[in-house]
Amino acid sequence: MGKYELTRDFAEKMDSQDALASLRDHFYTKPGQIYMDGNSLGLCSKEAEAAVERAVEAWKEYGIGIWTQAPTDYFLYHDVIGAKIARLINADPEEVTVCANTTLNVHQVVATFWRPTKERYKIVIDELNFPTDRYAVVSQVASRGMDPDDVVKVVKSRDGKTLAEEDLIDAMTDDVAMVLYPSVLYRSSQLLPMEKLAKIARERGILIGFDLCHSVGNVDHDFKKIDCDFALWCNYKYLSGGPGALAGLYINKKHFEREVGLAGWHGNRKDTQFELRPVFEHAMNAGGWQTGTGSVLSLAATDGALDVYNGVEIKDLRAKSLDLTAYMMFLIDHELTAYGFTVGNPREDSVRGGHVALEHEDAIRINEALKAADVVPDFRYPNVIRLAPVPQYTRYVDVYDLIQRIKEIMDTKAYEKYENKAGTVA
Repeated sequence: MGKYELTRDFAEKMDSQDALASLRDHFYTKPGQIYMDGNSLGLCSKEAEAAVERAVEAWKEYGIGIWTQAPTDYFLYHDVIGAKIARLINADPEEVTVCANTTLNVHQVVATFWRPTKERYKIVIDELNFPTDRYAVVSQVASRGMDPDDVVKVVKSRDGKTLAEEDLIDAMTDDVAMVLYPSVLYRSSQLLPMEKLAKIARERGILIGFDLCHSVGNVDHDFKKIDCDFALWCNYKYLSGGPGALAGLYINKKHFEREVGLAGWHGNRKDTQFELRPVFEHAMNAGGWQTGTGSVLSLAATDGALDVYNGVEIKDLRAKSLDLTAYMMFLIDHELTAYGFTVGNPREDSVRGGHVALEHEDAIRINEALKAADVVPDFRYPNVIRLAPVPQYTRYVDVYDLIQRIKEIMDTKAYEKYENKAGTVA
C-alpha cells in the first residue's frame, strides 16, 4: 500500500517514532479533543502562560519601572521577539520586529514602498489572498486621490482555488511599482514560489513583499535566498502567540534608510526617543517602522510561545507538517471519497502549505457536526473545511481519529441536523 497504512496501529507506531512528539507536552490540549485549527489560532503553551505571568508580576513590582528595571528588556521587547522570529525565517535579527496587526502592517508597507510615478504606479495583488490585504491596499490608493480600479492590478485564478505561476509573473509589467502576494493561500493551502517571484521582481525593478500569515512558523522560509523587500504576518496561528497577538514585520536591511510611510514615536532612534524632538529620526532597523507602544502582555505571550522553538529546527517541523498532511490526504482518499469528499489543495510538497482543504457540498453542516464531535476545524466559503495538523502538538493518531469521526458523521447523517449556515466565526 506504500508509505502509509489504514490502521490505527500504524498511527500509534508513527507517534512512537516521532522525534518531535515531546513538543506536545508544552501545550494545553484537551483529552478527547482533536484540534485542527492551529492555522487560525494556535493552542496556548505553558511557556506563553509563564511569560505573561512574568510580565504581570513585573508590572506589579515596578510600575513605570517595568521599562528599565525589570529583568526582561520590555522597552526593546518588540525587537527582542523579532530576533527570535528572524531565526525561523533565516533573516537578520535587525530585519524583523513585532508591531500592530497584519492589516496595519499592510498599510505601513504600502505607505512606505509605494512611490508611484507616471510610468510605474500599479500595485499587483491576487484575488485569492485573505481580503484584508486588498482592503488595505485599495484604501491606501484611494487616500492618495488615485483610482483603485486603475492602480490595483488583480491576478485572477483560473480554477477558483490556486494561482498559476505564469500569471503571477506576467502581471509584473513595466507599469508596476509594487507587488504584494501571499506565501500560502488561506483556502487552498497553495504555497507560492516566493524565491522565484522575488528574483523576477528584482530583475524588473519592482518592489515585492509577501503575506506570511499562513506559513510563518510552519514553512521553512529562507529570507536570505528569497531576498524580498518586505513581509508581514500574524503571530497567533502556527506561532501560537495568543488571540490577537501583535503581528510581525520584515524590512530588508537594504531599505533601512528608506523614509517610513507611517511614522510614530516608538520607531524613533532609541538614543533620542525620550528627548521627544519635533523631527522624527527613525531607527535604522525594522524597529524603525514601529508606531505606538506595543502591548507588553500580548508581546509576552508571543515571547513565551517562541521558546517552544528552542532547540527545534524549522525544517524538521516542516517535514512533519508535510508528513501529517500527506497521511491525512491518504486517509481521505481511501476512506472519504465514497462520501463525496475531495482534496482541494495541491498535492506536491513544494507547493503545499500546512493545512488540508477538505471539500464537500455540505461542508458547512459537516463542519458544525465535527464541532459537536469534539473536533475543532474551520469552514471557509464556499465548500472548504480546513484541517491543520500542527506539528508541535498534533499526533498521527489525531489524524486517524479525525477521519473516523468524519466517517461516523456521514454514516449516521449527523450533519443533517444543522443548518446550511456558518457561524460568525466559522
